[in-house]
Amino acid sequence: MQAYKALLPLCVSLIILVPHRAWTATTLNNPYTEDEGNLSVLYESFTERPKHLEPAAAYTSNEYAIIGQIYEPPFQYHYLKRPYQLVPLTATKMPDIQYLNAKGEPLGQPVKDSDIAFTDYIINIKPNIAYQPHPALAKNAAGDYAYHQLSPAQIQPLHTLANFKDTGSRELTADDYVYQIKRLAYPKLQSPIAELMKNYIVGFDEFAKQLANQPKTALKTQPLTGAQAVDRYTYRVRIKGKYPQFIFWLAMPFFAPMPWEADAFYDQAGLADKNIALDWFPIGTGAYLLAENNPNRRMILLKNPLFHGEVYPSEGEADDIAKGLLTDAGKPLPFIDKVVFMLEKETIPYWTKFLQGYYDLSGIASDSFDQAIQFTGSGGARLTETMQEKGIQLQTAVTTSTYYLGFNMQDAVIGGNSDTTRKLRQAIAIAVDIEEYIAIFMNGRGVAAQGVLPPGIYGFADDKEGINRHVYDWKDGKAQRKNIAEAKQLITEAGYENGIDPKTKEPMILYFDTTAVNVDDKPRMNWYRKQFEKLGIKLVVRATDFNRFQEKLRIGNAQLFFLGWNADYPDPENFLFLLYGPHSKVTFSGENSSNYQNPEFDRLFEQMRNMDNGEQRYQLIQQLQDIARHDAPWLFGFHPKSFSLFHSWYKNIKPNLMANNQLKYTRIDTALRTEKRQEWNQPIVWPLLLGVAGLGLMLMPAVKAYRHRAHKTG
Repeated sequence: MQAYKALLPLCVSLIILVPHRAWTATTLNNPYTEDEGNLSVLYESFTERPKHLEPAAAYTSNEYAIIGQIYEPPFQYHYLKRPYQLVPLTATKMPDIQYLNAKGEPLGQPVKDSDIAFTDYIINIKPNIAYQPHPALAKNAAGDYAYHQLSPAQIQPLHTLANFKDTGSRELTADDYVYQIKRLAYPKLQSPIAELMKNYIVGFDEFAKQLANQPKTALKTQPLTGAQAVDRYTYRVRIKGKYPQFIFWLAMPFFAPMPWEADAFYDQAGLADKNIALDWFPIGTGAYLLAENNPNRRMILLKNPLFHGEVYPSEGEADDIAKGLLTDAGKPLPFIDKVVFMLEKETIPYWTKFLQGYYDLSGIASDSFDQAIQFTGSGGARLTETMQEKGIQLQTAVTTSTYYLGFNMQDAVIGGNSDTTRKLRQAIAIAVDIEEYIAIFMNGRGVAAQGVLPPGIYGFADDKEGINRHVYDWKDGKAQRKNIAEAKQLITEAGYENGIDPKTKEPMILYFDTTAVNVDDKPRMNWYRKQFEKLGIKLVVRATDFNRFQEKLRIGNAQLFFLGWNADYPDPENFLFLLYGPHSKVTFSGENSSNYQNPEFDRLFEQMRNMDNGEQRYQLIQQLQDIARHDAPWLFGFHPKSFSLFHSWYKNIKPNLMANNQLKYTRIDTALRTEKRQEWNQPIVWPLLLGVAGLGLMLMPAVKAYRHRAHKTG
């Protein structure tokens, strides 16, 4: 009986003391178990693992978020200057460009474009740039590569790159850049730009055919006419004709260097079965290396201990000083020691952790938008008071992307160049209220497109000069969508009064092919139907999977469809080529999914595409835009507007929509972050104490009854 009396106060003491000890040891909801120490750490997230970390194959934003920090092409975009400007990265200077005739002889000045048969890009790289430490470059005492001839027994216990005891490094050479260009041509790697590059790099297609059935080891010895090393630090790329946009490709990871030793190491039988492959563990010369790749939990980048060094820019735009963007001018990069990407599949837990300070930056999901953003009377966006109180920073930018509703110009009903079908397309373009779509489905995060080009691309015309006059009027200093009455007049002139098909005497039927098959997509599809109903047209939605959708586009069996395009590089050619006749999807397997063809558009495009920027090129771009607006092969949709949130300790924030290697410019005020985390995450103990007190009150009758029985028994 005395033991029972002692047990009750002991239990109560444990209830109170154990949580107290936990609270004083660490913050209960901190998602990070490791000690940051003195490191500067950046915390981000990802929702699905990058499919490729191999620079010859990677081509998506989540892949570039990783490999852009690891691989270094010869050139990069200046972090601060606008318009976007290329500058040397591993190169000593911008390339020497030489124009050659059909015999390969240099052309004298002045050069006529019609005389240019080839263009040489001669690139000189900096000496003393080293690769990150990596097992592929490790050598034994005899000077041989330590891990290039692994036996099955040696491979059996390996699980990750970290299991290799030794690592090595060597100097970056021009041959490594040449080797990577050869890899782009190697058919078994299936580079997404191989088809494009065979049109430009001399000998690229022939090289690919020669190596179709050869092992990858042949890449090291087989010469490629269009890519050759001149000396240890100089290489030359020769392209067909004149293609000024090629310089932009030289700033993409596709053209980053690759040591031949990486292929020799990773191609050993048995390693790929353990995910020890270039697609999982890159090897580069950049500011960071991938230390951990666990796609079911996290990915970790660490500062490359052999990084060749770079400093923060000392110049930018006029207002960059006032914004604090030049505070770190001239300081060595990178500022961050470690970058942790945590897997977060659900938006609500991620958003909560961001507000607690456990993620340093965040996008804004639809269900959190109202909590973060409010619109002003003029249509501008600003942070809510709650966000402002936390010192959170808002960064917005109209992306260099365009989304459109495409008309198949080979379709008998909606396509063609006749006045009838053109007026039908123009009527639909007026009726489909893109501004309403942006407000309803995008929380206002978009800008209605007035043409092919998005803002930020050379040739984009703003305000009155750049509106689509077939869909909008300029009133009160802004573009206003034409009245639906004008759309109805156009469709009547097209022969479909009130949307009635004169052949069937029934409402006209159009077919919209889409991959939107989820329940969440239903409201959007219903919205499209209502837009067409304004004209009396019945829109039939044909949902299908992605592969079937692509097949319909390829054979021309889609009537209406929705697509988008993100800029590969900041040049109008990269958007206007989407309407270039010789790039027709059906006829030439190109990116012109509308199969639009207008001889005048094609002629002006060919004249514009290789011009240097200037007044003549600008005027040609405006003519191309006007032709596209008049013919309406697209219903010009919108350019998305990105909204990003950053905590007050996140420094050097500037949107750079072209750069892939922005992390090296980021600086974190770790002391401020620690202070704010502690302030925002103090444990609220009173509910638990109240619960313990309530439990005590509930137990009192039982304790009293127990004591009463014990007393009677005694």
